[in-house]
Amino acid sequence: MLVSLDIRNMLVIDVLELEFRPGLNVLTGETGAGKSILLDCLGFVLGWNTRAGKLRGVEGEGEVTAVFELPEGNRTRSGLGAAGLPDSEELLLRRRLRSDGRTAAWANERRCSLETLRGLSDGLVEILGHQHERGLMDERNHLDLLDRFAGTDRTDVGRLWRNRQALAVRLARARDDEDQARKDLDYLRHAVAELQDCAPEAGEVARLEDQRRLMHAAERVRDDLSRALHVLGSEGAESMLTEAIGWLQRSRETVGGRMEAAIDALDRALEDVELASRTLADCFEHLDADPSERDRVDDRLFALRGLSLKHGVSPDALPSFLGDLKDRLAAASGSVEAVRGLETDLEAAEASYAGAARALSLDRRRAGRRLDRMMAGELPPLRLGQAVFRTDVTESRDGPAGMDSVAFTASTSPGLPPGALSRIASGGELSRFLLALKACLAASADRQMLVFDEIDRGVGGATADAVGRRLASLAAAGQILAVTHSPQVAALSDHHFRVTRTPSKSRGAGPGHRVQVKELAPGERVAEIARMLSGEVVTDEAMAAAEALISGQGGEPVPAR
Repeated sequence: MLVSLDIRNMLVIDVLELEFRPGLNVLTGETGAGKSILLDCLGFVLGWNTRAGKLRGVEGEGEVTAVFELPEGNRTRSGLGAAGLPDSEELLLRRRLRSDGRTAAWANERRCSLETLRGLSDGLVEILGHQHERGLMDERNHLDLLDRFAGTDRTDVGRLWRNRQALAVRLARARDDEDQARKDLDYLRHAVAELQDCAPEAGEVARLEDQRRLMHAAERVRDDLSRALHVLGSEGAESMLTEAIGWLQRSRETVGGRMEAAIDALDRALEDVELASRTLADCFEHLDADPSERDRVDDRLFALRGLSLKHGVSPDALPSFLGDLKDRLAAASGSVEAVRGLETDLEAAEASYAGAARALSLDRRRAGRRLDRMMAGELPPLRLGQAVFRTDVTESRDGPAGMDSVAFTASTSPGLPPGALSRIASGGELSRFLLALKACLAASADRQMLVFDEIDRGVGGATADAVGRRLASLAAAGQILAVTHSPQVAALSDHHFRVTRTPSKSRGAGPGHRVQVKELAPGERVAEIARMLSGEVVTDEAMAAAEALISGQGGEPVPAR
């Protein structure tokens, strides 16, 4: 609900402070008095594009401040957190316009962007009238309006759609991985098989190189070993030591124990020489290996070094590289299988979404027919008895709200094809269509402030009275602000404001006018409605007719004398 509107230095308004209350609030006044300017200023503080983008003067700043009461469940209150604002029962919007055309906005005294301001205002005010194309006039809102009318729960459809989209993204990525995996599979399979056949071992190359060096040096080593064995063998040191020991043993009795230490030393030396001979003989035997073994070692080294060069890793890293290749091969094979699984999951998700969306479409079509029947009962009292309203639910691109597009269409005369409300209805007809539609949607609508701009244009008498009564009925559950020239509508108001324009000195060059707004007391209200009935000259008959309208006893416009 709009609690107050404060306007300063905007268009032809110097300073204007207004307070509004629940129920039907009407603005009346002569043509050109400035009623629409007030709506422009309201639209300006809500972030809409309006004529209020012009300052009253040529210098200084213009500013509009609006205070709203936010009931529980209101869309704007629910969206305060997303706008970075704490939960509050009240929202103060302020927008300032500088003389250079730049603007600044605040929400609850926190600086905010124009986009944030517009987002907050969507759940606060809806302006309905032939000059405004917001709310009911915007076909982008018709789907949401029909769903609220039907009490439709789109939660499951939205969840299924998001699940389907997520699976589609995962499948696309998996297919990219699969394409790359298919390119890699032949290489990976060949490389793994090749390395597994080779079965490289860590440190193997170093061992083979030592063995190879020994084998290729065997000829030279063999000659040295042969000479050493000859010197140490039975024809060399061994024989000589044996003879020396024999000689000394024959003479040991002659010299007594003086030779024992020498004989013992020679015995130990003979044992060491025999051990050395046996070790050298064993080594000599190994040096005399089969030449084919040397070829095998050379071939093995060549194979290991070739794989190392081919894969760009060191020979010792070949075993771990083989493990990595096995992991990549398993992942590549898994990518192919993953695609098959995701395709199955996506098919199931698409079927679930399509089923839920079709059920939602059926609910919408039923709700559309119910809304059409309700509109058929609302239109005749508003002098639109030949008009036909239709809710078109057509298949559209799928999304989180389903796969439907909704448009409210109408035909004003028999035989005319239906079309968008804004194209087929005149100003007065359009306003009455919107009033009837809002009356039908009222039970399911957010508790917004509704603004009707000259909804009674071109009608009078019983039709104007029907318009007023529907406005009053809608206002009983909320707040309506109506700009009207109809005394029948004004007579049904809860709060009546009169707009006047008086000459004043402007801050620009030359004289100008000043807009004033006054809430009328009961006696002033009778006089204003009498003026609306009879014109400039207010007669006794007009006063009586005004009193009759206010009391609910009816009354017709009285000609001016």
